[in-house]
Amino acid sequence: MARSQVVVIRGVAWMHFEQSAILTVHNHVITRNPRVSVTHDKHRTWFLHISDVREEDRGRYMCQINTVTAKTQFGYLHVVVPPSIDDSLSSSDVIVREGANVTLTCRANGSPKPTIKWKRDDNSKISISKGYTEWEGEVLEMARISRLDMGAYLCIASNGVPPTVSKRVKVSVDFPPMLWIPHQLVGAPLYYNVTLECFTEAHPTSLNYWTRDDGHMIHESPKYHMENIVGMPAYKTHMKLLIRHIVSDDYGTYKCVAKNPRGESDGTIRLYTSSPPTTTPDPRALTLPPPSRPPRRDTPSTDKGTKYQSNLNEIDKGKQKPDEGGGKTHLNWVGGASQVTDKATLSRHSSWILMFICFSAFV
Repeated sequence: MARSQVVVIRGVAWMHFEQSAILTVHNHVITRNPRVSVTHDKHRTWFLHISDVREEDRGRYMCQINTVTAKTQFGYLHVVVPPSIDDSLSSSDVIVREGANVTLTCRANGSPKPTIKWKRDDNSKISISKGYTEWEGEVLEMARISRLDMGAYLCIASNGVPPTVSKRVKVSVDFPPMLWIPHQLVGAPLYYNVTLECFTEAHPTSLNYWTRDDGHMIHESPKYHMENIVGMPAYKTHMKLLIRHIVSDDYGTYKCVAKNPRGESDGTIRLYTSSPPTTTPDPRALTLPPPSRPPRRDTPSTDKGTKYQSNLNEIDKGKQKPDEGGGKTHLNWVGGASQVTDKATLSRHSSWILMFICFSAFV
């Protein structure tokens, strides 16, 4: 006679294997974690529920059937966590002197472990080795930093779990002012306007001003107008000094000065007198009237005299036309050069016309 063996199930237990913690036994929750619960399907299938899953919940879980011979089954819970940057362990904005070494650090948490990449905010190259637009690693080291390395750097953390996060670190490079003067000798005629120029580079932003050779600072006035134009990058500045209606006392030395907490620099420009530029009419621009046809033989002699007298009258009228400019030379300043137009040029034209008409009349 065959006998049947009856298996009595005394209960099912769930455990967190790494923590060696019993979570549930049969229908009862043992752990004090309120996020854990247990259910079953008529005692045949048992389910362990964990709500609001957290990173510490990851690991191996064991289901044990408490029979005469215990049976176990393992499962692994893998918890993915999007990256987050730990500000307390990461670099913040830094200010360094030009030529110093700089180390930037970025620490990030997440599961899987995030990878860190560095790039510049304006996508320009990072001064490492041959120059990369991106650098991978938690630490970014730059040796002998220069003003060209100044700007914002982005620490980007990603691990395949959205969203990717980033942190912006601003690197400021301080250096004393430097000046560049395109024209140290500037000539200008009396009663004209002239602009003096200086270019400066400084960080922090420098205090810029102009002085005369006696050291007195120049101020905004109807005589002077000063302008500072910020360039790109922002540590560059274009200094301009406009001097209106130059008189004799305006000639001499001018100084552009730039100061910041790191130092001071200046440059000199000498303004001297020069003659107004003039222009000479192009001889090819002179046009002569076409030669008169000789009078016909059957034309009465009185017509010749009348025609000659008429031409002379026309010329006399041109000479007697009053000068609208009062007999003075007109100066027109165009593109920094003066163009001089006087009545002498017109007189030369009239002389050519008169001589040609006289010659034609007596042929």
